[in-house]
This record gives sequence, structure tokens and C-alpha cells, in this order.
Amino acid sequence: MMKDVFFMEKALDLALKGSGRTSPNPLVGAVVVRDGRIVGEGWHAAYGGPHAEVHALRQAGSAAAGATIYVTLEPCNHFGKTPPCTQAILDAEVGRVVIAMKDPNPKAAGGMDRLRSAGVIVDTGICEDQARKLNAPFIKKMETGLPWVVLKCAMTLDGRVATRSGDSKWVTGAESREWCHRHLRQRLDAILVGSATVRADDPSLTCRLPEGSGRDPVRIVLASKLDVDTKARVLCQKSDSATFLLCAEGLPASRKQPFLEMGVRVLETPSDKDGRLNFKAMMPLLAEQGIQSLLIEGGGRVAASALKSGIVDKAVFFYAPKILGGDGIPVMDGPGPERMDQCMFLADMAVFPCGGDIRVEGYPLVPSLA
Repeated sequence: MMKDVFFMEKALDLALKGSGRTSPNPLVGAVVVRDGRIVGEGWHAAYGGPHAEVHALRQAGSAAAGATIYVTLEPCNHFGKTPPCTQAILDAEVGRVVIAMKDPNPKAAGGMDRLRSAGVIVDTGICEDQARKLNAPFIKKMETGLPWVVLKCAMTLDGRVATRSGDSKWVTGAESREWCHRHLRQRLDAILVGSATVRADDPSLTCRLPEGSGRDPVRIVLASKLDVDTKARVLCQKSDSATFLLCAEGLPASRKQPFLEMGVRVLETPSDKDGRLNFKAMMPLLAEQGIQSLLIEGGGRVAASALKSGIVDKAVFFYAPKILGGDGIPVMDGPGPERMDQCMFLADMAVFPCGGDIRVEGYPLVPSLA
């Protein structure tokens, strides 16, 4: 059992190498082991390319016969962009297959049954929790049809994101900012901010890594009245990724035309009775645009509205060792609950050092279920 965990954790590490390049497909890693030694490794490197099992089996060659292959997701059993991995495993005469979790995609599932019917030993559930977290966006999209949403906020110890003048550069240190680019912007399909953030900070919303290898997410700006300057940097990026403006329904075509001429996609979405764009109505619309995972970076009203709507699957909060005090801009804006037992709770909370800052991660629970 311990050996199975060791090799499956290796496969999970390999799967991460495909981050940001496989969507809408899952991240998958595979390790071929013979006589206690790794003879083949692979991961799904890009959408439409060979799957992890194929790469690992090719590297193993003839050593795969009678060996064990560890795979983070049930091998596919259908012809999609590539042939079924179950057939590749059978052709290689692998003796045992260890799988972290069942494939939630009904089109691809059935691999375990196929392998077992052919006489291959199949064991499942090794490191399943880690595998489910690895592919949380893929799983949610398969199970609900909606994007998986991460809310990220960076603040001082007293919960401020900017000074009273609006200065926010920089709340946290360089290590935290690089972590966000590498592990959030690089890996998730899209990033969303409100028009107030665009006016205040003029962000580019690109992925900037030291080695220059970052993949830009789709850029999304909430602008109910399309009150965004056409010269804003977020609209003028030389990037392979698209830019969306989400606006209220019923705006005249003349308001949209300047943005459409720039190549920006303008999408209408329903509003709440207070005139703010409705997050729950927004999610199916983004799913239709191929968005499987979404990063929300605020500001305060956007962050609070997203949490209140119940769309946030994971929260990532950074705390800098700073105290701003009094009249700084708070991380959450707008009315909150009247009682402590109405607060939003975080499940499975974890705390990590990040340079001089602290990173807190958790999964929001609605108060009635906490």
C-alpha cells in the first residue's frame, strides 16, 4: 500500500506539468513501475495531444509487459482526439493498473471494466482526494456544467487592500505575486475583475512569470454600463487569449460597437434588482464560452458579491505583515451579516508561508451548512 501511494504521488506531481495547457481536458499523470523501479513516466501535456499513459508506455517500451502502471485518472475507453488508452495498456501487456479516481466524464468512462474483462488487475482509490483536488475544475464542469471558481484576495493584517488614496502597489511581496501568476493565472482558464478595478489600477491581467513561459488567461471585466476606457490596458493586450466585457442586458448597440471593433467580446448577462450583474446567471454564460475555471481578483464589491452568491469554490487569501489602519479600503465591501453565526466558514483550511506573507486557502461553506 505504501509503495502504491509513493508511485501515485509521483504520478500526481507529473500531472501538474500540464497545468494551463490541457483544458477542457483533465490533468493526468502516469508512472510505469517494474520490479519496484520506475521505467516510464508521462503526463498529458496539451489538449489534443497523447495522453499520459501513452507517453509513459512509450518510454517504458518492452519493460511495460507485466509491469504496473499508476494513473491519476481512469484510462479513457473511447475514441476522442486520441485512441483509447485502455487499448494502449492492453497492447503493452501491462499486468496491473492502479487508478486514483474514476473518470466523471461518461463518454470516457468504462476503462476499468474494459481492463478487468481483459484479465488485467485493477486497483482504485489510491490518493483519490489529491486526484479530485487536482482536477476540481474538470470534475465540477462534468458534474454541473459550471466553471470552478477561485476567489483570490491580498490584504494587510487588518484586512485592507489599498490606502485611502487607492494606492495598492504592492500589498504583498514579490513571492506571493509570482505564486499567483504561476499557480492561479497560469493554470485557470479566465480571470475576472470589476470595472472599478480597471479604472483604479489599469491592470493588464496577463500571466507574467520570470522565465516568460506564462499562459495568459481569458480576461473578463464586469462592466454593467460598459464604463471602461477603450485605452485600458486590459483591452489592448497582444495576447492569444480573448478579452470579454460582461454588461447589463438591453444596452444600445452604439455602446458596444467601439469594443467590438477592438476585437473584445461583449456579452450581456442579467442583473440583480440593485443593478449589479448576477453572478449565478453569469456562470452558465461563461461555461458556454468554454470557461472551465475562473479566477476572481476583486475589488471589494465584486469579491463580496461573488461570495454571497455562492459561486466560489475555493478562497485564497494572502496576508502581508502590514497594518494599514482606519480608513484604508477593506477587502470586502457592502453589507455583511448581523450575527457571527451568519459568517461564511472555510472548510479544510490550510496555511502556508509565502515569502514574508501568509497564504490561507479553504473552501467556502454557506452558514446554514457550516
